[in-house]
Amino acid sequence: MEVLHVAGVEMQLTAAVSFLTILQEDSVSIHTYAHSFLQVILLHLEHRDAGVSNAWLETLLFVIEVLPKETLRHEILNPLVSKAQLSQTVQSRLVSCKILGKLTNKFDAHTIKREILPLVKSLCQDVDYDVRSCMCRQLENIAQGIGTELTKSAVLPELIELSRDESSSVRLAAFETLVNLLDIFDTDDRSQTILPLVKSFCEKSFKADESILISLSFHLGKLCHGLYGIFTPDQHLRFLEFYKKLCTLGLQQENGHNENQIPPQILEQEKKYISVRKNCAYNFPAMIVFVDPKNFHMELYSTFFCLCHDPEVPVRYTIAICFYEVSKLLNSGVYLIHKELITLLQDESLEVLDALIDHLPEILELMSTGGESSVQENKFSSLPDLIPALTAAEQRAAASLKWRTHEKLLQKYACLPHVISSDQIYYRFLQRMFTIMMTNNVLPVQKAASRTLCIFLRYNRKQEQRYEVIQKLIEQLGQGKSYWNRLRFLDTCEFIIEIFSKSFFCKYFFLPAIELTHDPVANVRMKLCNLLPKVKSTLKIPADKHLLQQLEMCVRKLLCQEKDKDVLAIVKRTVLELDRMEMSMDAFQKKFYEKDLLDQEKEREELLLLEMEQLEKDKQQNDARPMSDKTFEKKRRDTKTPTLPKSISVSVPGPSSGTPSTSKEIKKSKLIRSQSFNSQAFHAKYGNLDKCASKSSAGTYTSSVSGLTKTSMISLTDDSFRTRNASSAPASFSPNAPLPSTSRGTGNSADPKSSGSKDAQPRKATLKSRKSNP
Repeated sequence: MEVLHVAGVEMQLTAAVSFLTILQEDSVSIHTYAHSFLQVILLHLEHRDAGVSNAWLETLLFVIEVLPKETLRHEILNPLVSKAQLSQTVQSRLVSCKILGKLTNKFDAHTIKREILPLVKSLCQDVDYDVRSCMCRQLENIAQGIGTELTKSAVLPELIELSRDESSSVRLAAFETLVNLLDIFDTDDRSQTILPLVKSFCEKSFKADESILISLSFHLGKLCHGLYGIFTPDQHLRFLEFYKKLCTLGLQQENGHNENQIPPQILEQEKKYISVRKNCAYNFPAMIVFVDPKNFHMELYSTFFCLCHDPEVPVRYTIAICFYEVSKLLNSGVYLIHKELITLLQDESLEVLDALIDHLPEILELMSTGGESSVQENKFSSLPDLIPALTAAEQRAAASLKWRTHEKLLQKYACLPHVISSDQIYYRFLQRMFTIMMTNNVLPVQKAASRTLCIFLRYNRKQEQRYEVIQKLIEQLGQGKSYWNRLRFLDTCEFIIEIFSKSFFCKYFFLPAIELTHDPVANVRMKLCNLLPKVKSTLKIPADKHLLQQLEMCVRKLLCQEKDKDVLAIVKRTVLELDRMEMSMDAFQKKFYEKDLLDQEKEREELLLLEMEQLEKDKQQNDARPMSDKTFEKKRRDTKTPTLPKSISVSVPGPSSGTPSTSKEIKKSKLIRSQSFNSQAFHAKYGNLDKCASKSSAGTYTSSVSGLTKTSMISLTDDSFRTRNASSAPASFSPNAPLPSTSRGTGNSADPKSSGSKDAQPRKATLKSRKSNP
């Protein structure tokens, strides 16, 4: 402090920051701080360097927040009376304006009226327009401190006078302050005082500097919202037309010339016009409220179209950010902007795409359910360009260097089971996720693709497709030649543990995962060791006792045979963690109740997928038949041969009924759940599934469905497949390909490379035992 009066700029700036830090960290008491530092701060407020002066002013404004009233009155407010006089420098008066704005919130209304408001009025009438503009911008803080009555009597007249000032910067400050204070004024003040001022300001704006247009376009949404309800129909129309004019400002000019030949002033003007259109895009949701969403198509659709096709990226970027808000406001009319969604998805600028995909899941869900037809089969039937636009957007992001945009887009694609069919995802997106996992060089992108692929697999509705994906994951990643692919397989296993039920992971991925304990690459073994606690958490005792033994055997081999010191250190740490873990039991336990309940819900959903697939096949077969039921029934009676044996009727756990009408009702209720499942994919609660809670019930159902599959499906004729299907398929899936299998409840575990041949005999034995046991 002794050398500050002769210190340079850098030392002054550092001292201002240091004094502020001392206060923020409570290094000394407020009393000590005021005694030791306050005078030094006040002394340097009028430093000849503007940067230094502003730094000390920021420190003082922060100090004002914590100082007691008496200190503020004696040390700051009383000296301010002389500092705000016309005889002082402009810089001193500017500092006084900002201090007055801060002091208002520290004193009561009586003190403000008697001691502060006279200074405010004096500075509002200052001879320098910079001082008037600065004081005008502080009137908002002052109005909030003195209340509504004093604002109407003391602040509003000053604002009205300043709005007619000869300086455009003062008029602009008055306009912005009026807009920010609209909530304080009542309806009479708005209609009789503020509305005429706003109308006059808007009429003169095109003749004035473009900077006024920038501010006006930015505040127009707030202005229309604040004055809503007091406009006459004619005024309402005029404001709407004014907004539309601002949205196309600068687009009417010829753009065929070379930019190098354009005069600098014209280029500067065009930049300001771009800012105006960008602000109009920012205010578009507010303008929808202004005209009422019901009138969007007639009043604002053409403007929205222009903003989405604007030649400048900042404008399209801003309207892409607002797209979700626009969709929410339109509600059932969201179908009107389908084409604009496609346009922004296909935009050549990745910045626009990045802004749009922040809320892409919500937008797509609104588009799929907001129209009149929300049935799953009709989703996006009127928008055939959506899927090509989504795939093209992903390819464009993949071809760029902006991997974060690519990662975000892949993460958002996880919403697609909500909005498009399982077949569309399988044929247009799922293989692309595989390609990214196998070929992309960016790890976060690969992980995003892996997680999205797992979600696609989770809600895929065809067995054949599901098992093809599982087989690819195991063969191309888990058993791939590249260690990088095997690492990604372990990432995928982690996502499968998170997304699927425990039984699903144990059935298909447990053995392929722990086989990597023999991987020749240390990094793979290291990653597997870190994953082992999660792998063990999927086991249930006693059903998975044989899997637990295999896991323990692999860990023992690692402890005995591992030569890499880094891997060995992780193995030892993992062994301790595995020993501390408590195993989950088949029966519910209190400590694992929530996790077991969630896992049971996942199993139920996986079971429901199998059920829905069969019901949909039945429906397709019924729809494919000609409408000649009477002829068919006549032939059946003539031949006296039943068309379907009783053994292939779809049975579900629960109370059974022998009447055909009850069976039809059950099928009908299942079909309804089948059609609505995709819309509830992520957080569905199925009340009718309580019947399927136990393993035995699920097994009964699966056996029944597999019997139906053997009789009615022509394409599945492999005897070995049918044997496996009928005997020991899990509740959630029944395989149709020779995948690595670790069925719960069996004592034998199959080798992944030869599981098909080893499984056949014990499963047949199981069938015999079931037949012999009534």
